[in-house]
Amino acid sequence: MDWFTFLLDASSVNNADKYFPIGIQLIFAAGFVATMLALSALVGPKRKTKDKLATFTSGIESHGDARQPMAIKYFLVAILFVLFDVEVIFFYPYAVNFKALGWAGFGAVLMFVAFFLVGFIYIIKKGALKWED
Repeated sequence: MDWFTFLLDASSVNNADKYFPIGIQLIFAAGFVATMLALSALVGPKRKTKDKLATFTSGIESHGDARQPMAIKYFLVAILFVLFDVEVIFFYPYAVNFKALGWAGFGAVLMFVAFFLVGFIYIIKKGALKWED
């Protein structure tokens, strides 16, 4: 069997009328969700009391303004952690395929580690991880 007849056979198997039941199911699912949302808005209770409209903060009375300044150090450390954590994830594919990648792969990983260390040294020199201030 040559490739042309194989492609013709494959195209006859995958036609649009095979997807019709899936489309109908999606339409019914979307209609059901819309109907249930509309019914709950129409039939549901609408008693707005002071207690229901109050902000819920885990049972603790809220006080003060939420717009007060906050130290950015926590967020900076969290972003740096995510950044370096994602970089470490890239070591896994190398560890799985290190024999197949050979010396070229080893050189690429060394270059990756060098960039990783340069970024880490830059962060330490800038004092991004110092908490005293």
